[in-house]
Amino acid sequence: MFEVVIIGAGMAGAVLAERFAQSGRKVLVIERRQNVAGNCFDTVDENGILIHKYGPHLFHTDDAQVWEYLSRFTKWHLYHHRVKAVIDGKPVPIPFNLNTLREVFPKSLADKLEAALLRNFDYGKKVPILELKKSADSDLQFLADFVYEKIFLHYTEKQWGLSPDKISGAVTARVPVFVGRDDRYFNDRFQAVPLRGYTEMVKNMLAHKNIKLMLNTDFHEVMTLRGEEILLFGQKFDGRLIYTGQLDELFDKKFGELPYRSIDMRFESVDAELFQGAPVVNYPNNYDFTRITEFKQIHPAQSPRTTLLREYPQTYIAGENEPYYPIFTDEARAAYEKYSAELQRFENITAVGRLAEYRYYDIDDVVRRALDIFDELNG
Repeated sequence: MFEVVIIGAGMAGAVLAERFAQSGRKVLVIERRQNVAGNCFDTVDENGILIHKYGPHLFHTDDAQVWEYLSRFTKWHLYHHRVKAVIDGKPVPIPFNLNTLREVFPKSLADKLEAALLRNFDYGKKVPILELKKSADSDLQFLADFVYEKIFLHYTEKQWGLSPDKISGAVTARVPVFVGRDDRYFNDRFQAVPLRGYTEMVKNMLAHKNIKLMLNTDFHEVMTLRGEEILLFGQKFDGRLIYTGQLDELFDKKFGELPYRSIDMRFESVDAELFQGAPVVNYPNNYDFTRITEFKQIHPAQSPRTTLLREYPQTYIAGENEPYYPIFTDEARAAYEKYSAELQRFENITAVGRLAEYRYYDIDDVVRRALDIFDELNG
């Protein structure tokens, strides 16, 4: 009956379901939650504000094809993300840039540090903090030590539960010093959030006659692996299986559990028009939480109240909380490779997405990845 089965109705699963359905295939999408859109799930709360249940998701890309594709399913609210971090009690713009220099240092020292940056790096360059720490310039060493201590070190330890030297450079590179004056968090050509939310956009992607959606269903309830065969509803399935969940769960954790970080998401309503000076304010030091998001600044709403989200990073425990971030250590990668090798035994299973591929994807990255995989599988 079905030619394609997709486990997970998040962004990767939705893109592939829509593409296969448009190509004429019958598609079954199985989702363990009661809603679509995965961790991009959003909903209007009691204050009339559109909130992101699993933390803020901001769409940004330089990929015109990805922008055009998603624009078929949503109108956009143009939005340029801005973030501040509390340094010594004062919120300042991040990524740390030439404007931030002026807010945290006296003018003479700020002038000296700016000159050192421009002497060593091109204007507009993003310099990873760990790269900056290797500089032979004494002024840049001073700046690197300051940013490392005040912004990077303790935030990273809270977020990952590890010291920075144990985490992949792909993660630490996401905390740069920006040699410029643009306070926006992203510099991509296209920046926006779906006008009516990600959930509405994904629903539109899945609204095709060739797509059957099963919510509130664990894939183990309807599918099993027997040797190198896939059984669907007890019958052998020879079609294409797209898997977007945790890869260790697909194989019943036969090589042990893959480590993830989770987050305790705590929402709060405040009797105020606005609470803080930016949509997101990071708290690298002195607090158990890492950041506060104010969704009214992302999705404007007419409400006398505002909704906040504080994020408290925690260890992922299967069955108790959600896996948000794969932990990028050498040991974790080696464990994942065992599951990846097991996957190669199955010619008709494709793993896609942050959990299934055990890597960090932004929204545009996972859409691009799903589109490319469809092209590969569709010939």
